[in-house]
Amino acid sequence: MKRRKFVKLSTLGATSSLLIPNLYAHNVSYKPIRIAICGLGNYAEKWIAPAIKKSDYATLNGIITGSPHKISKWQEKYQIKEKNIYNYDNLDQIVNNPDIDCVYIATPTGNHADYTIRSFQAGKHVICEKPMAPTVEDCDQMIQAAQRANKMLQIGYRLYWDPFNIRFMGAMKNQEFGTWSKMKGGFSYDHGRWTYEGDWRLTKAMNVGGAVYDLGVYVVQSAFYSTNMHPISVVARSWTDREKIFKDIPEHWEWELHWANGKVSNHSSSYGKKENFIHLKTDKGKIGLKPAYSYKGIKGYTPGGDMEINNVFQQKLQIDGQCLAILGKAPNITPGEMGRRDIRVLNGIMESANTNQKVEFEKFEY
Repeated sequence: MKRRKFVKLSTLGATSSLLIPNLYAHNVSYKPIRIAICGLGNYAEKWIAPAIKKSDYATLNGIITGSPHKISKWQEKYQIKEKNIYNYDNLDQIVNNPDIDCVYIATPTGNHADYTIRSFQAGKHVICEKPMAPTVEDCDQMIQAAQRANKMLQIGYRLYWDPFNIRFMGAMKNQEFGTWSKMKGGFSYDHGRWTYEGDWRLTKAMNVGGAVYDLGVYVVQSAFYSTNMHPISVVARSWTDREKIFKDIPEHWEWELHWANGKVSNHSSSYGKKENFIHLKTDKGKIGLKPAYSYKGIKGYTPGGDMEINNVFQQKLQIDGQCLAILGKAPNITPGEMGRRDIRVLNGIMESANTNQKVEFEKFEY
């Protein structure tokens, strides 16, 4: 039987009001947060810079890049002043620049800790892209650097501003459809079909575990906000089919998360197939998102029917919300401690796959 339409945008209710501050109160004027983007790759160019340009609470004032040939294009498009342009070697000189309040780290994961810590040492706030860093120790150093500088660290978890994911989070947190009995989630795409020479995603140094880091972090996130609890252990495996392409990192990952309530959830990430979903069976029926993690086009369903919600410019709302947090007008809902928690799980997945053993998690602090 065809599902009846179920959720209107207006029914996001208390959950969205907690996660998204009043971003539409344009009658309230704030001094915009002046951002410098560190790393001018595809994501920065296609999503973050346009989001900052559209933001009600941010301006794009600077760039930090290791690719000099990109500078003129960015200067022309965003009117970046010469004095606000840096490279990775002289990034530290940003300490003397009052035109920049915050650095958005959009480089490969392997560089996140270094550039984040140096930005804090320069007295700037930091928004760091996911996944936070290669190791828990890196995350600790980033968090400590933020504390020493008395500046804010936020992770670029855009889905906390996506209305479909917000609706999903609220339903699971409030047990709107009862408790869950089965969970499965995955995020994969065939990266091997369009890889290029020097692709950082194929290197352990920059992409750590490959798909499990790049994509699996979304899957781990959705497991957390599906259960509202912490896993107690993980069992994982990894393997590679196309060894000529994936020489330094595994192509495929699968893992089971074991939870304190005795239940087990199943997850996967791969650079060799296509999937994009989170699906749960609850007391009252099925709830999930498919696609779940995309920049746009997300769709969702509940036991009551399909979610009837408009898609949004996630990154724009993310920038709005994170700048309001810096301004002290909204909570920091994606702090470094959250990023560290997720890295603990990703590290556990990798350890389990590498040792062929179950990995137990000690108590989570966040």
